Amino acid sequence: VKKAYRQKALSCHPDKNPDNPKAAELFHQLSQALALLTDVAARAAYDKVRKAKKQAAERTEKLDERRKKVKLDLEAREREAQTQESKEEEIQITRTLEQEIIRLREEGSRQLEEQQKLIQEQIRLERDQRVRGKQEGNGAEGRDTPKLKLRWKCKKEDETKGGYTKEVLLQILQKYGEVLTLVVSSKKTGSAFVEFATVKAAEMAVKHEVGLINNPLKVSWLEGQPHNSPSTVFPDSSSQPRVSKDSVLSERDYESLVMMRMRQAHDGNKHSPLVV
Repeated sequence: VKKAYRQKALSCHPDKNPDNPKAAELFHQLSQALALLTDVAARAAYDKVRKAKKQAAERTEKLDERRKKVKLDLEAREREAQTQESKEEEIQITRTLEQEIIRLREEGSRQLEEQQKLIQEQIRLERDQRVRGKQEGNGAEGRDTPKLKLRWKCKKEDETKGGYTKEVLLQILQKYGEVLTLVVSSKKTGSAFVEFATVKAAEMAVKHEVGLINNPLKVSWLEGQPHNSPSTVFPDSSSQPRVSKDSVLSERDYESLVMMRMRQAHDGNKHSPLVV
């Protein structure tokens, strides 16, 4: 629900739609929906009310005019026959429900504020990327997009994939810039490939990213590496593994084939990131 909220909120945020007078109202409605759906109790109560209303409407539609009139008259007589005690109980239930809704809104406001901060930060990062792209000039337009190789420790039988799922990797990498493609290898555990939209984002990921504390992430260049950028960064340089020349060549052949297929699949949808 939170992921869908961020995706929709980014597209209709007032800062990104200055010409749309209804953007603020739509963004406010999305915020209210998130506050309700992220709370289990509120969402269950909302679904229960909707289900009851839907069932009542379906039953009413099946009745013909005569039976509907009889039913409405009977309900009116039943309401009139209700005792004062029943009315007081109904009023008390209504007040309790209103108090519960107020409490749920107050609890959901904190989560809503956190999500709005994430949206603002993501918009700021996108603006910074556009500004940096203009400052770099047109010289980088003809170059290939940068691609990185990710490695971490993971056993084949580990269902958690060593803590690095596709969602976790995207969350880690997207803070550096736009991720065009992310491929987690299904044949080789503890291995993935990522394609960034800008060289600057890839450089920052290679230079700064170390991954999870209990399972470090090794980031190295695959394609598009600048001449003055280090090829690999290890969390612990003293334990840097040695790789034979033959294994490096075989890995590069495999990686090049995978990235070529990624690009072919991605050419048909250039405006949205591809996650495999």
